Amino acid sequence: MASNKILVIDDTTVVRVKVREMLPPGNFEVIEAKDGLEGLNFILQEKFSLIMLDFLLPKMSGWEVFQQIQAQPELRKIPLVMMSGRKEEVTEKIPEPFEYFEFLGKPFDQKQLIGAIKSAMAKAKQVRPEPVLVGAGVAVNNGPVSTSNYGNGTVTTSGTVNSAVQSSVVESASSTEIEILNEKIVKMQAEIDGLKKQLAQVVTFIKQKIK
Repeated sequence: MASNKILVIDDTTVVRVKVREMLPPGNFEVIEAKDGLEGLNFILQEKFSLIMLDFLLPKMSGWEVFQQIQAQPELRKIPLVMMSGRKEEVTEKIPEPFEYFEFLGKPFDQKQLIGAIKSAMAKAKQVRPEPVLVGAGVAVNNGPVSTSNYGNGTVTTSGTVNSAVQSSVVESASSTEIEILNEKIVKMQAEIDGLKKQLAQVVTFIKQKIK
C-alpha cells in the first residue's frame, strides 16, 4: 500500500492523467477528484501528503476549497499546489507572493510539476503567526467592526470599546493572568516545534522518493 497519497482536484481528465503519468516512480497513490465538492470530501476523509488544486472547478470552486483548507489547522499543514491556466484569476483572490502554497500554470511539463511540488513542500514547513490577544482573552480595538485574515485564522475586532475602556482593561490584567498567558505561549511554541519536526521528516521522505 502506498504511503504517500496525492490528491489531484481538476475537472479535466487530461490534467489528472498527466499529473499521474509525470510523477516519478515511487510509493505514490494518486487520488482523483473531478470537482471541488468531491475534492473537499476526500480532503476531510483521507490523509494526503500533497494536494493539487485547480482554481476553477464545478460545484465548488478552487477558491472555496482553499478557504475550507485554511479554516482548519490540520489541513493547512498539507503541501498545496494551486493550478490555473490564468494566474490573474488566482491573484485577484490571493495576492502574491504566495507564501504558504505554490502556483503551477497550465499547461506544464514534468520539470515544472516536480519543481512546484518541491516548492509547495518547502512552503508548508513555514510557521504561520497566531492572532494576538490582549489581557485575559479580551480583544481591544477602537476602530469600526471588521474581519480580516491574519496568518492561519480570521480575527474579528469590535469598535465598541473606546480608549478609556481599553486602558482600564489593560491595567486590570493581573500579573497572574500574564504568567498564565506566557505559559500558554511557551506550550504552544513547543507544540509547534514538535509539529515542524514531524512535517520535516515527512517532507524529507517524499523528496527522496521524487528525486
